Amino acid sequence: MTSYEFKMPKLGESITEAAIIKWFKNVGDTIEEDEMFLEVATDKVDSEVPSTVSGVIEEILYKANDVIKIGETIAIIKTNGKVSTSKKEKPQIDTLSTIEPKVEKKRQKQHFTAPSTPSPLGKSEGASFFSPLIISIAKKHHISFEELARIPATGNDGRLRKSDIFQYIKDGRPYKFVQPRVTQDPTAYRIPQPNLDKGTGKIVKMDRMRQMIADRMVYSKHTSPHVTAYVEADLTNLVNWRNANKIPFQEKHNCKLTFTPLFVEAVAKAIKDFPMINVSVDGENIIVKEHINIGMATALPSGNLIVPVVKDADKMSLKELAADVNNLSVKARNNKLNPEDIKGSTFTISNVGTFGSVMGTPIINQPEVAILALGIIKKRAEVIETKKGDEIAIRSMMYLSLSFDHRVVDGYLGGSFVRRIADYLEQFDVNRKI
Repeated sequence: MTSYEFKMPKLGESITEAAIIKWFKNVGDTIEEDEMFLEVATDKVDSEVPSTVSGVIEEILYKANDVIKIGETIAIIKTNGKVSTSKKEKPQIDTLSTIEPKVEKKRQKQHFTAPSTPSPLGKSEGASFFSPLIISIAKKHHISFEELARIPATGNDGRLRKSDIFQYIKDGRPYKFVQPRVTQDPTAYRIPQPNLDKGTGKIVKMDRMRQMIADRMVYSKHTSPHVTAYVEADLTNLVNWRNANKIPFQEKHNCKLTFTPLFVEAVAKAIKDFPMINVSVDGENIIVKEHINIGMATALPSGNLIVPVVKDADKMSLKELAADVNNLSVKARNNKLNPEDIKGSTFTISNVGTFGSVMGTPIINQPEVAILALGIIKKRAEVIETKKGDEIAIRSMMYLSLSFDHRVVDGYLGGSFVRRIADYLEQFDVNRKI
């Protein structure tokens, strides 16, 4: 029998960590290859993770609600030595628990020098040399070299002693998640921390997803200088066509015809006209995306939001768009979305009209550079031009608001793009066949 290190698997391109929701197995239980081992959650979706080997669970290294880096060992499974190479995860990061013995011996022999990382207390790191004994203890407790370098050392020449590391573990590893302190630019803006009276009342703790949403919203506002452009669109022709065809459409295609696929279609057309809205920023570079993937901000039963993605929306027929939109919406309501469903969005729409809002000022879904909010479709008396002259008529009107990243999207591009979407919606072909 051999010990197999079961690692947190890769759950998506931009996912760097995941939280354990629950374990389906306990220490001592037998588990089969492909049998569900645990459920994890990222900032995007919850997923069940199967075992990649068969064997007996020897050790579970983390408990529910712990947040783990992708590639980190989370459990030890005793196996018969046979491991499925097609499913075995390669480590995504280097930790002490994943260092091969030969490499470790080489480091011990060379007196490994830890990276020079500023101390979280503002002091230089005390320990730059780690003895084989210290490395062995750290490996057992899954302490990285970076964390070791932050532990106050009492040995000669600032060396870390065994008593230092055991005292650190006893203290609860206070520097486990501390980030290195960087030198602050004296001219940089610092967020003030006023001592505000937050009042009294019932305390409701944010759930994990709400905390992640909060972090992403703050990050987006901090990263992108937001500007919002507004237009108004007359959707009378589109509304009348949809109302006349929704029942025949469902009977013919076995699929509901909501407004969302019609909106996605118009947005995809406008993106093809203005491809520089379909980009992301990487330092001083602009990445123009090869695909047009439309994310749809969708409410979950918990009240939180998630963004399932319609892939290659510009290449789909209305029937395909309707089927994909409906499928993703149902999966979102039933908490059945998988990582692939919420991956790869290049532009996002948020239909705030479903909540009765007239318009909205949405926050950009990073790393995108724009997001569209669609308000409620409301009947109003409007002045329209006819052959007889100006007349007052009842029209179905809607506000569209586009928030865009002013680093790379100027007012002309943002305004022209949202106006083009409105034009496609207003000029809808009332003779269109289903």
